[in-house]
Amino acid sequence: AINIPKTTTLCYKRLLFHNLQELRHSASLANKVFIQRDYSEGTTCRFQTKFPSELESRIERTLFEDTVKTLNNYYAEAEKIGGQSYLEGCLACTTAYLIFLCMETRYEKVLKKIAKYIQEQNEKIFAPRGLLVTDPIERGMRVIEISIYEDRGSSGSSSGSSSVSGSTAR
Repeated sequence: AINIPKTTTLCYKRLLFHNLQELRHSASLANKVFIQRDYSEGTTCRFQTKFPSELESRIERTLFEDTVKTLNNYYAEAEKIGGQSYLEGCLACTTAYLIFLCMETRYEKVLKKIAKYIQEQNEKIFAPRGLLVTDPIERGMRVIEISIYEDRGSSGSSSGSSSVSGSTAR
């Protein structure tokens, strides 16, 4: 295994963050696609894996479906009830919930894993294709928002490409 200094890792993360910010600033927002929640199996947090037609020319169907399936698995993991959840609940009750001032719940830890996964997917898969996935937590766990960006220098944009669908989701 290669031992990379923390300062190098931090610089790399800043560079990647800068590249995602650069995408937002150097390209114009053409459209947004919303992946809705899937309630077919109850009220647990899971999203539809149906491939949106707006992404046809942007990303392969398998990459999109794998990303959504992985997110669904993470949310299932977060909502799974086990011994640790019961222990957290008991500790919360006995300490009048003050325990959460100095302890992170299992659910919060999984939400951090999800945020990290979305960041990685944006950097490796979505951003190079002019797409940006917004963490569902930022949209109240109602939708996965995918922003479609067009290069400002490209002249091949159609008259309807500048419209934003469903802008009330925010």
